[in-house]
Amino acid sequence: MEGQDGVTPGFVAGTIALVRPTLEVHGTPAQQERYLPPLLRGDEVWCQLFSEPGAGSDLAGLQTRAIRDGEEWVVNGQKVWTSSAQYADFAILIARTDPDVPKHRGITYFVLDMHSAGVEVRPLRQIDGAAEFNEVFLTDVRVPHENVVGEVNGGWAVVHTTLANESTMIGSSGGVDDDVDALICLARTTGVASDPLLRQRIADVYIRARILRFLGERAGIDGSVLKLLWAEAGARAAEIGVAAQGPLGMLFEDAPDAGHWQRQLLRQFHWRIGGGTEQIHRNMIGERTLGLPAEPRVDKDVPFRELARSG
Repeated sequence: MEGQDGVTPGFVAGTIALVRPTLEVHGTPAQQERYLPPLLRGDEVWCQLFSEPGAGSDLAGLQTRAIRDGEEWVVNGQKVWTSSAQYADFAILIARTDPDVPKHRGITYFVLDMHSAGVEVRPLRQIDGAAEFNEVFLTDVRVPHENVVGEVNGGWAVVHTTLANESTMIGSSGGVDDDVDALICLARTTGVASDPLLRQRIADVYIRARILRFLGERAGIDGSVLKLLWAEAGARAAEIGVAAQGPLGMLFEDAPDAGHWQRQLLRQFHWRIGGGTEQIHRNMIGERTLGLPAEPRVDKDVPFRELARSG
């Protein structure tokens, strides 16, 4: 995602997308042998260079360019909302390598050494005071051709596998069960455990936690379903946690539980947007799971160079 402290869901979900046998496998055997063992051991930290200032939900609208120069690619552009870029040794990077074809067809997927010359990481301060996300600027960064994952200009297939893994991992990351127990304890501490409306709201979070656990145990469940339900359950829990405090809910660090629920309330937007917005995931559930008609794409066959773009 572009999401949590430390090692992010995105680096495991995305790094060459090789670890889930139910999805398409990408990357050469040499890439798998080099990158997967230290990644899974946690010896090397990864980040995900996907989103851009003008390409978030419409990820295929990215403008970062990679131009081949012999056995290297020269990359220029900007990425944003990158978790753990300040700690990362490597990144999964997507860049446009052919602007003369429709936007989904001219993208290539790379492994980038984050210590390369021309990589600049700048922190982004969040509403809760933390700085988990970053902007990453790429200026004449050279990437070896052997670091291409999949086919040149065929990176969208790898992106699709990455994002499917990411959604499943986010939605399976847990925490909602713990929220239920913490909310019950908070309600008792603040003397509102007998409030029937609050009890019903806590019961709603409990039900969602149970459903999320059962869905996570099913093989082949759509990752968008898991991610969407997880984000909604976490947001509801945070709202209840602040509401249960009454007037004390207006405080921050001096609030009950040292302001934990206030932080969660602010962070809910991180969960609901990171890894794909709720609206995007609802669209994907409608199309892939329910078989509804796809969203109209008037730019489907238009070369990227001819598209009107922001910035």
